[in-house]
Amino acid sequence: MTAEPSAPELPSWASASEAFRVVMAPRNLRRTAVTALVVGTILFCINQLDVVLRGEATLAVWVKSASTYLVPFVVSNGDC
Repeated sequence: MTAEPSAPELPSWASASEAFRVVMAPRNLRRTAVTALVVGTILFCINQLDVVLRGEATLAVWVKSASTYLVPFVVSNGDC
């Protein structure tokens, strides 16, 4: 019998103090950052690009734009 190769273990956390370690793990950070960049850019283009291109972006628009990238980053970290 041959042993099946096991999948690399994903980092896990049991307390809030360990969550930062999991989020910053290079393998996890790379995946979640790419997800946030792709999904955030698509959502930014759909929701805010016209306002920015017209030169009418306010502080509120820039805060919304930042959250457009932050939300997919946080959500994709839930898959860990």
